Amino acid sequence: MNISEQVLSFDCGSEQLLGIVCVPDHARSTGVIIIVGGPQYRVGSHRQFLLLSRTLASAGYPVMRFDYRGMGDSRGESRGFENAEEDIVAAVDAFVARYPSVTKVILWGLCDAASASLLYCDARSDQRIAGLCLLNPWVRSDASLAKTHMKHYYGKRLFQRDFWKKLLTGKIGIVKTVSELVSNWRMTRQTGVASAKVTEDELFQNRMARGLRDFKGRVLLILSGNDYTAREFDQYVADDSRWHGLLDKPSLTRVMLPDADHTFSTAAWRADVAKGTLDWLMEVDLAGSQMSVAATASGSDRW
Repeated sequence: MNISEQVLSFDCGSEQLLGIVCVPDHARSTGVIIIVGGPQYRVGSHRQFLLLSRTLASAGYPVMRFDYRGMGDSRGESRGFENAEEDIVAAVDAFVARYPSVTKVILWGLCDAASASLLYCDARSDQRIAGLCLLNPWVRSDASLAKTHMKHYYGKRLFQRDFWKKLLTGKIGIVKTVSELVSNWRMTRQTGVASAKVTEDELFQNRMARGLRDFKGRVLLILSGNDYTAREFDQYVADDSRWHGLLDKPSLTRVMLPDADHTFSTAAWRADVAKGTLDWLMEVDLAGSQMSVAATASGSDRW
């Protein structure tokens, strides 16, 4: 299938944002918007977003990747992923206005862009959003990072002969090591509230959970096995009652890439992500088609 790439500039408030749309000759009604986490721009680490957009477009899916305000070639002041709601809705508006054949939109995001997708769903009930692709979502707090270090770093190091050899020969400072261990342990005892000015409901991690809980569409969750951010996410979900059961929703598909790092830095890992995304998109389209056929049959029975 032939594809073309087009520039799409659009307004967000008083600022102009820039996106690139990869469009197939015969486009499906489902489009994908790649939300770019920071600090980076629409090409992505190792050109992942550019390559992914071309792969999906070759299968018939129109794809837009765009820069937030203050990032890449978009104007304005950067506001961070917690305040990207206006940027995302402006991108969705511009995308469907330029390509009216797109009736369903998938939000795709890595790291804090995955978090921004859930925050968007919490803030808005946007019926155009049919699905979310979430890769290594960012839920970091001081406590969650400390728990991850305690479990996945110190937990392993204490059973390594090399660690004890260095410790006993003075190559690792005992006082410093114990101090770090105690500091991390104390941090794990903290609650998620970072400031008295931030209520539980306002914590971005809790807003993410609420967004996932209330979202009615399909979700693809891809986690890297060799990534602290993914491990933090798993730990946070296991520890926080607001997340309990959310990853067990029938509408959520979970994929683990055991050897991949955070940014999928090899061609093989990027290919795995692209294939996983494409397979899932086709499942979403198939399920939608089957629902439409069922609805039509039901309507025929009434008449």
